[in-house]
Amino acid sequence: MKNDAKTLLNAETSQLAKLQKIVTQTIDDEKLIINNLLNPPADILTRGQKISDKVASFGGSWAFIISFFIILFTWILFNTITPIKDNFDPYPFILMNLILSCIAALQAPVIMMSQNRVEEKDRKRSENDYLINLKSELEIRALHEKIDLLLEEQIKVLFDSQAKQLNILKSIEKKLTK
Repeated sequence: MKNDAKTLLNAETSQLAKLQKIVTQTIDDEKLIINNLLNPPADILTRGQKISDKVASFGGSWAFIISFFIILFTWILFNTITPIKDNFDPYPFILMNLILSCIAALQAPVIMMSQNRVEEKDRKRSENDYLINLKSELEIRALHEKIDLLLEEQIKVLFDSQAKQLNILKSIEKKLTK
């Protein structure tokens, strides 16, 4: 009887040890994934990419819009108030239109370069999210299989212990009937 109890306890202890090992390994894997997500590798940018990012961030800010309106207002005010001989760009403001067209022609492709880089980053991020989701799904399936395996082992141990208990009860019954 003592051997049967020890066998049952040993089986249960080994199952608990397996379960603890699985949980510990899963936690360690999750720490690695979280660390990789919180500390992504730094982007190596060329000088042109850095400039395009700065131009895009300034070109899309209120500071740019306000300063641009101030410069345009000053330009128009100066060329309309000063005497005609001092005007460097009289009323149709042809020079101003040329400068604005040049700024727009240069600024648009630079901003598009920056947006393309951001789009590439977003694409990589979405691929990373997909891979993480796929890994999570595979990990969940593996956990289901491990739990099923543990349940099968536990059921076997329970049936074995029940059979042993039944044998013990039969032996006790035989002793009592004698």
